Amino acid sequence: MSTTTTTTVTDTTPAAPAPPGQPDIAYAPDHQKWQARAARRLASETLPTAVPRGLPQPALGRPRAFSTNKSRFSPGFVIGPPRARDLPLPALHAELRRLSRELHTGHGFFVLRGLRVDDYSREENAIIYAGVSSHIAAQRGRQDHKFVGQPADVVLTHIKDLRGDKIAAGGAIGSPAYTTDRQVFHTDSGDIVSLFALETAASGGASKLASTWRVYNEIARTRPDLIHVLCKNWDYEVFEKADKQWTERPLMFYSEATDSRPERIALQYARRYFVGFGALPRSPDIPPISEAQAEALDTLHFLGDKFCVNTDFQKGDMQYVNNLAVFHARDAFTDSPEKKRHLLRLWLRDPENAWETPEVLRPRWAQLYDGITPESQIFPLEPYIRSAGNKGR
Repeated sequence: MSTTTTTTVTDTTPAAPAPPGQPDIAYAPDHQKWQARAARRLASETLPTAVPRGLPQPALGRPRAFSTNKSRFSPGFVIGPPRARDLPLPALHAELRRLSRELHTGHGFFVLRGLRVDDYSREENAIIYAGVSSHIAAQRGRQDHKFVGQPADVVLTHIKDLRGDKIAAGGAIGSPAYTTDRQVFHTDSGDIVSLFALETAASGGASKLASTWRVYNEIARTRPDLIHVLCKNWDYEVFEKADKQWTERPLMFYSEATDSRPERIALQYARRYFVGFGALPRSPDIPPISEAQAEALDTLHFLGDKFCVNTDFQKGDMQYVNNLAVFHARDAFTDSPEKKRHLLRLWLRDPENAWETPEVLRPRWAQLYDGITPESQIFPLEPYIRSAGNKGR
């Protein structure tokens, strides 16, 4: 693992147009604008000098890199959903269960390394990935609600540059996941986000992880007023069809210690839901974010970048991250004809070890995990742009 940044490639997607009244902020963070906004607010506003009542005072803490090696394993668009009993792995099961506990009570992430991707077909790699993951977390989350225009429980998605693909014709991409641009610090949805590298880029594309606790501690120490901002409601855009185009909720959540678990800080947010990206600008029908919220978004990103670790993705790696305790980013990258970055992604939940879901997030968690049966799960074997990343709201 490395703590160095490796951004060697620039972003190429034009900034999404800002809605009326929006602060001067785009998806790509600007360090000078962040510092200038902070200086203006400190000079002109009377800001809280302590974190909200009941939240913890800053304390030391940061993640440590952790990985484990795994030796070589001795299968349309729909495959049978592997479960732990379908891929027993007697030599690995106990270790994989220990690693699930590590995700929830320890470092918050790990990498399995050593699978020889080229020895298997696309379908076989997807089955191996889903099967191994079932020992770590039994539940798979719904990443899309439709497939080829029909209702579906899509539980596997592809992260790949699709700008030159015919499915992206007409500028339909509204998420950096389908470009070579960097993905700034954010979380996905659900308890665990996992990525499996079928191929890495020719250059760039470093995967970065940062501890929510470590960043909380730094903000609480230096700018406690921003903890107030993060813990209040934000107007969070809903990119898919819904009765209301946005929902109100905080980005940061605190849980007090109990007899059975320690106190916890959780983070759930993605920058593009507030500033837009590519073909999905922030809707003018949603109230613009405030100057304080703009500063808070930049603060999360730049402190995440300051304190992150680089997981040094290699072909065949399977990365698992506690999506409540750790947030992540990706450097921009360059593909070549021989090396095109291509990841598979699962959103997972382990009922045995899962953190208690903050109450305001429970409707979203229900959308992810409720009602999925083994028979309903769809594993697309070719990339496509999911509903939340294109114009098909």
